Amino acid sequence: MKRSFRIIIVLIGLSIGGLFLLQASWLSNLLEITEVQLVNKVNEAGVAVVNDVKGRIYNGQPITLPKKGGLSFNGELHLHFIKPTSVEDYFTAAQIKDKIANAFTAAGFKNLNFEFAVTSTIDEYEMASSNFKTEYWDTVNNKIFYVAIIPETGSDYEGLSAFEKLIIVVPDYKNQVWASLKWVLLGAITFMIIILAAFFVTIRSLLVQKKLSEIKSDFINNMTHEFKTPIATISLAVDAMRNEKVQASPEKMAYFSGIIKDENIRMNKHVETILQAAHMDKEELELKLIPLHLHELIESAIDNHQLQLKEKNGQVALHLEAIPDVIMADEIHFSNLISNLIDNAIKYAATEPLITISTYIKGSSIFVSVADNGIGMTDETVKRIFEKFYRAHTGNLHNVKGFGLGMSYVKTVIDAHKGSIGVTSKLGEGSMFTVQMDLAK
Repeated sequence: MKRSFRIIIVLIGLSIGGLFLLQASWLSNLLEITEVQLVNKVNEAGVAVVNDVKGRIYNGQPITLPKKGGLSFNGELHLHFIKPTSVEDYFTAAQIKDKIANAFTAAGFKNLNFEFAVTSTIDEYEMASSNFKTEYWDTVNNKIFYVAIIPETGSDYEGLSAFEKLIIVVPDYKNQVWASLKWVLLGAITFMIIILAAFFVTIRSLLVQKKLSEIKSDFINNMTHEFKTPIATISLAVDAMRNEKVQASPEKMAYFSGIIKDENIRMNKHVETILQAAHMDKEELELKLIPLHLHELIESAIDNHQLQLKEKNGQVALHLEAIPDVIMADEIHFSNLISNLIDNAIKYAATEPLITISTYIKGSSIFVSVADNGIGMTDETVKRIFEKFYRAHTGNLHNVKGFGLGMSYVKTVIDAHKGSIGVTSKLGEGSMFTVQMDLAK
């Protein structure tokens, strides 16, 4: 089982690692492809804007003379410089910006941030967006695109050696590429989280199954030992009663029949414990709540354990100081709760049991503490003491018997009564269980 479990963990781990590597490779390739696509789309958008702009500027427009400038020789003759038509003559910066934004939207980059400028034939700025100059010089983080505004074929300006340029700057180029992939990244991350969650649930389920398998094996072993002893004792007693000498002695017959009866009672208790645990698994406890004096329940439980205490020379110290001591509880189940705590204190005593039972009032609650001088518990045992079928390791103490159902039953009963139970313990020094219940109103 352990080997198979390790193999499963390794295989699942390798699968998860492989998926992570594939996802990382896929995302890296996707990023490169998206970057290339963005470059192409920005270039295409720039060309589309330039074609739109120059179609209006150079579409059969004649060469014009500027309103100002030139050299004047006399009052009748003037020599003027020829000034080619430019983008700024027909468009404002806002119009160019809108054309670029619309071109990006058509290309699938609606929210792409950009800065732009249009330069003249002598590379002077005709127009520029507000942050263009700042972003233009940041060549590390930004991407710059140049698109020449070349006159149309057949226009008056065809063949000019110099022409205007549209410059587009995409700030934080890498970040904007990542931003364009945010839904893809979110889907990939969600997918990996789902895989990890499935991995976690699978491992947790395997651990739970492993734990249940161990509990089942322990329970079967404990049950086998618990029933084997009384069965063997009854078998020996029956064989003895078949002996003629025993049959001739009424005292011996009574002795062996008493053994059979006691062992039969012990087996019945084991059967009742198992059936009770099965019943609690299927449905909640049915409680018949009536006013009960807690001190009377404690004293009655101690009386029922007198034989066990005498066998081990045990003592019980009572400090029943709670006044009043009336609670609303089910007489049978709450009596069993107290009895289980006392029985537990007796079973786990390393030497002669010394049990201290105290009651006290705090606010509207009554508290019962059962302290012993037993072997104590580790922190791990304290955490798991109320788990069904769990049994604490007893070290060199081998006379502790049971199915690991007593403390689980105690927890179920106190929860059904809407009370609480806590435990403190130190290895080698004993344990103390404290039960809290509301006082009857």
